[in-house]
Amino acid sequence: MQFLSPVYNVKGVPIEKVRANDYNPNRVAPPEMKLLEISIWEDGFTQPVVCYYDGNTDTYIVVDGFHRFTITKRCKRILDREGGKLPVVVIDKTLGERIASTIRHNRARGAHNIDLMSNIVAELVEMGKSDQWIARNIGMDVDEILRLKQITGLAALFKGNDFSMAWE
Repeated sequence: MQFLSPVYNVKGVPIEKVRANDYNPNRVAPPEMKLLEISIWEDGFTQPVVCYYDGNTDTYIVVDGFHRFTITKRCKRILDREGGKLPVVVIDKTLGERIASTIRHNRARGAHNIDLMSNIVAELVEMGKSDQWIARNIGMDVDEILRLKQITGLAALFKGNDFSMAWE
């Protein structure tokens, strides 16, 4: 079967079926949120929100597009114009892969909160993801990952790493 990018299957999902993820480290300042609202109002949606469909709860969990989702939920005129729906594409990935996807989407656009990124690295390590997996999947080098691990101060994040005996 030939791969077909999710963007070729955009669907309108009732906003009440969409939920935010609980791991996105990206934050947008109020002036940029206002600009995003103006953009959606003036230009319409030019990009769908990327979601994972959870069949157990019949909900769509945001992978990328949290701020577009938030604006739509909060702005009555946009929600009314869109018929109470949000344009969504669905990806079917594990939680670790969804976290990596969120980070890739965000890093391609801008900056992250360091403390939240440290928590993401910690969560991926706790899921059993290697530093190499994290580096490859969220666009970091191993030194960045080490620095983020150091910020959390959790020794468990370093298990399995080889360290030189500098004092020898």
